[in-house]
Amino acid sequence: MSDQAALRLAPRGAAGSAPPPPAGTDHPIPVPARPVPAESVPTQPVPARPVPTQSVPARPVPTQPVPAGPVSSGSVPAPGAPALDALPPEADGRRIWAALGDSGRLAAVYRDGDPASGVVPGALGRLMTDVDARFGIGATLSVCIQLATSVPLLALGGDPAARALRDALAGRAVVALAATDEGSGADLAGLGTTVAVEDDGVTVTGTKRWITGALYADHLLVLARHREGRHFTSFTWVLVPADAPGVSVEPADTALFDGSGTGHVRLDGVRLPRDHVVGRVGRGMTSFAAHIAVERLTGTLWGVALCARTLRGTKRRLQERAHGDGTLWQLESVRQRFAACLLRTHELAALAHRLGDRVAERHDTAAAALLKASAAKTVDAVLAECAQLQGAEGFATSGAQWTRAQAALWGIGGGTTEIVLAAVAGAADPLLAELPS
Repeated sequence: MSDQAALRLAPRGAAGSAPPPPAGTDHPIPVPARPVPAESVPTQPVPARPVPTQSVPARPVPTQPVPAGPVSSGSVPAPGAPALDALPPEADGRRIWAALGDSGRLAAVYRDGDPASGVVPGALGRLMTDVDARFGIGATLSVCIQLATSVPLLALGGDPAARALRDALAGRAVVALAATDEGSGADLAGLGTTVAVEDDGVTVTGTKRWITGALYADHLLVLARHREGRHFTSFTWVLVPADAPGVSVEPADTALFDGSGTGHVRLDGVRLPRDHVVGRVGRGMTSFAAHIAVERLTGTLWGVALCARTLRGTKRRLQERAHGDGTLWQLESVRQRFAACLLRTHELAALAHRLGDRVAERHDTAAAALLKASAAKTVDAVLAECAQLQGAEGFATSGAQWTRAQAALWGIGGGTTEIVLAAVAGAADPLLAELPS
């Protein structure tokens, strides 16, 4: 999911304003309302949809999720929430995706239900909040990547992509984003997966690592190079059926991210018709640079929801934990530490509100980099402090320490914090111009 190369190689003006190189209540955090506009290979392939061996123990579902966009003042269940409530907390990303599609919530995230038209930040934030409230980080990650990147990229064109797009929006298909390569990692310009493009078909060869949803995907959206060199025009998207001859998948060796279906993919001379190219040949890196901005917005909205949920749970524990003649919550030092986390979460929510439309409407990469860097630092700080405040209880199964370990994702996936800070520095002049002088 990293995109150092995308930021460095995308042509000037391809996306956004960044240069291509780069308290005492349990009510939701308020966000000002705004108008809503109309990511060792086995010798034999494994099944594309194995049942996950890990499960996420149940946790209580908040009755009032944190709004990430315009909502009414009352507590009104979001459309499709009952469909999510019918699933067990350990449901994987595929089951959650199916429920969201069947209830119409996937299409509702996009303007006029069309992924090519961009996302509606308010609807996107509410969906991510609802999913985070009910399911594990791994399963929620699978939803995040598809909503923000995989599905919108399908709108670039091609008959197979159009069919996959319709099925994905209906919840009938999962599309895994296969960008990260074996060996090159964040350096997408150095990826070794190749696609030979000919008049009568294409041949895809290579290995993709740490691909979210790979274990239960119907399609793999593969970023591959069609010619040598690190130029941004050397890369192309190919839609690969997960059950195509030559495709094999193995689970990633990690106990984290239950329900994400994360795996490693081998593509051994996969032969496909020419129309499986998605978009124009040579436009892969440019389109990736644009759509990764929306993924960063999505991750920020999710980060606000995760921090708020963790803070609520921490506050309840502090109020229940006896200390002397009172509780830990009554200690001023504890309240100060908690308040600092609450402040940081509000700051992140405010930044998402201010920059959300710029990212959603213009794929503003500078704004997205600000959001990504801020989210990574806020999520890390808030979850670390909450885990410390919960003491030994934080080490329980699926406790605060478990959540904290997985939340390191915010500083790595979709571009490491160092990469996005470099992008912020590259856009220093226009970003400074936005501030009072």
